[in-house]
Amino acid sequence: MKFEDFWYVVALSKQLKSNQVLSRQVLGEWLAIFRTKNGKPVALQDRCTHRNSRLSCGKVQQGYLQCPYHGWVYDESGGVVSIPSEGENFKPRASLKAKQYHTCEQDGFIYVCLTEEIKPQFSPFSMPYYQQPGWHYVRVVHRFNNNVTNCAENFIDIPHTVSVHPGIFRKSYQQKLEMTVTRTQGTVIANYHNEDTNLGWWTRFLNPSHHKIYHSDRFFMPNITSVEYQFAPRRHLFITSQSVPETETSTLVYTDATFSYGIWSYLATPFVSYTAKRIIGQDVKILQIQQEVIEKYGEKFAHTQADTIHVFVESIRKAIAQGKDPRTLPDKTIEVTFWV
Repeated sequence: MKFEDFWYVVALSKQLKSNQVLSRQVLGEWLAIFRTKNGKPVALQDRCTHRNSRLSCGKVQQGYLQCPYHGWVYDESGGVVSIPSEGENFKPRASLKAKQYHTCEQDGFIYVCLTEEIKPQFSPFSMPYYQQPGWHYVRVVHRFNNNVTNCAENFIDIPHTVSVHPGIFRKSYQQKLEMTVTRTQGTVIANYHNEDTNLGWWTRFLNPSHHKIYHSDRFFMPNITSVEYQFAPRRHLFITSQSVPETETSTLVYTDATFSYGIWSYLATPFVSYTAKRIIGQDVKILQIQQEVIEKYGEKFAHTQADTIHVFVESIRKAIAQGKDPRTLPDKTIEVTFWV
């Protein structure tokens, strides 16, 4: 198993117009993304086979991609279908082909899989309640100067919230929390117990009647995190992030805040949008600081009980990096107590 075997978001569906080509990078690979005449998304290696120009700097005409340097034209399979300098004498050659990658479109995202296999063994992650009746969502995109592992750990980490997001999403009350953390089949699940309404400026809106809170954080291999809160029958929230590895130190993160607040959902949308951008912006800064220290002193972490969820995430991503299947790791459950 390799990181290339999984699906990664390369664009929002609405970003890719029929006459447009997008430049993207996943796992260090340059990609040119465009649509065929029928609207199907295509991903080619961003390299013209002729003189190594970037195809993403070209143009799309009737579903074909034309190189900006000498005008060579590529179809959806990466094959060259026209060479202007050869005119009517042009004949297709198997040797003239740009590398093509698997693509699909789902939940308003365009995905690419870099696997060498004829058919990917996995499917893209299904976003919770995407466009389902009664549910609303806010979608934001941020670039982090850090790797996928550190981003994913940040998104499902409670202790940092009182320091990085004080007043917005928790205050330091030294509240005792308990969590059950399980690693199984390439996923990590953390269920929290006895959590109260210490949720910063969200408190009065999210849980005005002080219902019992259900809170669960999840990691799905190799790059998905999903935070779920349920405060009452009509107060339900998911924060789901897909961390896309552009390079070893650059991660593009697509985040959906999906919520169902009953009759208040429409009014809540701008509030959710503002808060999500504020919180993620703070995380961008703290992860930039972390990366600066890692570059100077190396990546060596100390762990406490509260970091159990991170240790499990790291074990899964380390297994994939070593070419192993993390689903073969032994199932493990740990009970943890910590304070925030």
